[in-house]
Amino acid sequence: MSNLRTTPLLELKNISKSFGRVHSLRGINMDVRPGEVLGLLGDNGAGKSTLIKVFAGVHQPTGGQILWNGEQTILDTPRAAMAKGISVVYQDLGIIPLLSIYRNFFLGREEDVSVKLPGFMYLKKREMRETARKALSQLGIHITDVDLTVARLSGGERQSIAIARAVHFQSKLLILDEPTAALSLKETAKVLSYVREAKRQGVGVVLITHNIAHAYEVCDRFTVLYHGRVAETTERENVTEQELANLINTGTRASQKLAV
Repeated sequence: MSNLRTTPLLELKNISKSFGRVHSLRGINMDVRPGEVLGLLGDNGAGKSTLIKVFAGVHQPTGGQILWNGEQTILDTPRAAMAKGISVVYQDLGIIPLLSIYRNFFLGREEDVSVKLPGFMYLKKREMRETARKALSQLGIHITDVDLTVARLSGGERQSIAIARAVHFQSKLLILDEPTAALSLKETAKVLSYVREAKRQGVGVVLITHNIAHAYEVCDRFTVLYHGRVAETTERENVTEQELANLINTGTRASQKLAV
């Protein structure tokens, strides 16, 4: 069970987002706590993608407040969100298939592992390889050759690199967009184990998925969106998979009765 006394990492208060006359989010109240997995569920068009982009600093809310560790904040750019410790792993993963594993691991952070000379930047490749190998191993991911291109990896292995990268760079909040989509049962089990390990290391995780069974397996709580509003937020032990399906489809726990 989640610790109700823990100050949330991220808290949204009455967040709304409009695009002209289109109201994508309406009065969203939700929070994510350290060391928990929160399932963010909802049908297509429910507002999940817009909400993810609010987390990531891509979209700024039309109204409401965002709190980080209990203090009001503004996430006005992706860089601002990253500086807070928010890491978003989108479905396309943000990796480059033709680059090696270790280069992808440091993608966007090359300055951390480089020596700058006039008109030239020298990458510390040995350090990069070793760091990537250790970080993957600490998350239970055993890839012996980090010089392999990502194109040669399976979908689950690609997900594992994105998750390990976020954990290594001390992300406090990890947002995973459909991490098990199109994966085999074996690879899905591995990815879910990486989610549990991230949680064990104290990372708050938001898991966005259409697969209720996967969410039910690893999530501590659920927030269900319905037509841009929060239908319900509940602890896992207080809701069944069927009730979650009903919330996604109708906005209520009760099954929708068909007219005779």
